[in-house]
Amino acid sequence: MTPGARLQATIVVLDAWVAGMPVEQALTNWARSARYAGSGDRAAVRDHVYDIMRARGTCAALGGGETGRALAIGLLRMQGGDPAALFTGQGHAPDPLSEAELAGGAEPAETADVPGWTLPLLEARVGGELAPLLGAFRSRAPVYLRVNLRRIDLPGSVAALARDGVAAEPVAGAATALVVTSGARRIKSSAAYQDGLVELQDLSVQRAVRGIDWPEGRILDYCAGGGGKALAIADACGSQVFAHDANPGRMADLPPRAERAGVVIRTLDRAALARMGRFDAVLCDVPCSGSGTWRRDPEAKWRLTPERLAELERVQAAILAEAAPLVRPGGWLVYMTCSLFHAENEAQIARFCAQATGWQVAQTGCDTPLSASDGFFHAVLRAPEA
Repeated sequence: MTPGARLQATIVVLDAWVAGMPVEQALTNWARSARYAGSGDRAAVRDHVYDIMRARGTCAALGGGETGRALAIGLLRMQGGDPAALFTGQGHAPDPLSEAELAGGAEPAETADVPGWTLPLLEARVGGELAPLLGAFRSRAPVYLRVNLRRIDLPGSVAALARDGVAAEPVAGAATALVVTSGARRIKSSAAYQDGLVELQDLSVQRAVRGIDWPEGRILDYCAGGGGKALAIADACGSQVFAHDANPGRMADLPPRAERAGVVIRTLDRAALARMGRFDAVLCDVPCSGSGTWRRDPEAKWRLTPERLAELERVQAAILAEAAPLVRPGGWLVYMTCSLFHAENEAQIARFCAQATGWQVAQTGCDTPLSASDGFFHAVLRAPEA
């Protein structure tokens, strides 16, 4: 496909997204209808779409509208290009620009690329660094890998990845982290990944997990999902690690991943969990707004509403209430979100401690895209002694 044809495909996907279709479904539908498109074409279209979602407000202003076509025009202008060079109508490229489109759009507001109602919530987290944070949200997030230190050291993992065309380097101050500098699309096909030497995991998550001195004994990942944090905990300490999720299907790949990583993680359904008794530590990585990951998942910010945020806060409170009785006296309840909002983090913890007698906050921490890569909050709560 020519650059112009890729741009026209981008417009098709964006029009479906603007009309309400989830972006991944829109991309899949286009790919199925465009069998001629190679992997490079699909990757280029995806990149265009996600670059626009990260900077939707800016693209809309520069392009003069909210349609897929206007957003694509805005993207080219934001990147310093001339839209007329690709909007030619030739070789499946978009039709030439109209006089109104040639005239250009408006100057975008600095705050255009997040929903306006979230600005006070973000500013409450970063204060005077709001502008740099908004700038970070417009850029692509780096790709980080976690090295399974039970299997290989950092230099060995760098060499193993390089053999398959993935360039990576250690991250200062992070014992397990590599940042990928080129070849990111080759990671999942690399031997290092398929053999369990490395896992995809954001730097902020790795910092949070490694920053906790996990107790000896039994540790439960209560909202395990795919099990990335359970794997990281198992690699970091010698405790028994268990995983549970309200939807057990999400954990389907965890046993083989654990075997490849050289650790043991036992998955528990609700019935098995009820027979286990209490744990020395219970991790709750709860559903959240994802506001810390908006450059990685930019669609999330445009789907979030105040009503949805309030619903998520209720779910978080309910999960804390469910998980607390699973902690032994004096044990730990570890709460995590990938949110920057105080309402989902410090306020949620304060509310829990006010309602649950005897619980104490032992540790808290919050990264933002300015200090790590994604925003990520964690709190360690100590249960009252018997």
